[in-house]
Amino acid sequence: MSDAVVAAVVATDAPAVHTARFHIRRLPDAPLGAEVLGLRDAADLSDADIAAIRQAWLAHDGLLVFRDVEFTPQAHVAFSRRFGPQQVHVLNQFHLSGYPEILVVSNVVENGKPIGLGDAGRDWHSDLSYKPLPSLGSMLLTRELPEEGGDTLFANMVRAYETLPADLKRIIEGRRAVHSYVYRYERLRALSTWRPPLTQAQRDAVPPVDHPVVRTHPETGKRALFANEGFTSHILGLPEDESTSVLEQLFAHSVRADNVYTHQWRPGDMLFWDNRSTIHFAPGCPDKYRRTLHRTTIEGDVPV
Repeated sequence: MSDAVVAAVVATDAPAVHTARFHIRRLPDAPLGAEVLGLRDAADLSDADIAAIRQAWLAHDGLLVFRDVEFTPQAHVAFSRRFGPQQVHVLNQFHLSGYPEILVVSNVVENGKPIGLGDAGRDWHSDLSYKPLPSLGSMLLTRELPEEGGDTLFANMVRAYETLPADLKRIIEGRRAVHSYVYRYERLRALSTWRPPLTQAQRDAVPPVDHPVVRTHPETGKRALFANEGFTSHILGLPEDESTSVLEQLFAHSVRADNVYTHQWRPGDMLFWDNRSTIHFAPGCPDKYRRTLHRTTIEGDVPV
């Protein structure tokens, strides 16, 4: 990581960024995040532009809100690739036609079939934490917004770890926890009509994995909680009841009101968040309103 990035990352109040193409400023009164203004499309962005965006992303705790973008699916994928290899979601029936990198998140039903995953994000989670190489980050682009609801909430997991009570820190130090896609999927499927049964091939593609409960961010060096109610089933080496109790305390602490930013979507918004240091939650919207977004996911590394 360059000296400039290190300086931005360790700053307690990262300065605004100005380039010829865009302007970045911190979200007011939020525990994480910044707005990117003026970047309508990603065509011809230089390596220096991408470096500035990534530096700001890290400096603002892993959340950028791009305003008024006009990305085609092709541009969305191309921009996402500037930050790393793309990960293809296991629910291939909800890929955007012609773009397997894009997962359609939508409550819209056409010809009796859902066009996307309608209950995506209905619990706090970090995208693809159930993979051996969990996601570095996700880019979620609005396509159709409801008249009511549809917010997305984000929690800062570095701050959550830093403010964790000392006794909980001691319990989880050096521990590993199991993350399972099937564990989450079956719980949500019991409560939802959106999720079809997983095929055996889909189950085989996402076996359980274990990761450190506290991970060190590979770019900032900061420590973050890496456990979420969506995919984390239990902590290894603890009795079941103690594991459940500890996880419940971690989950509750992570999403305290002073650690959460609620994003109210506007037309043209795209969010880019760091799955290594944040978790998110989408409570949904009333069924009578249509909501459609497109998500790409960038591959990360082995948590340490």
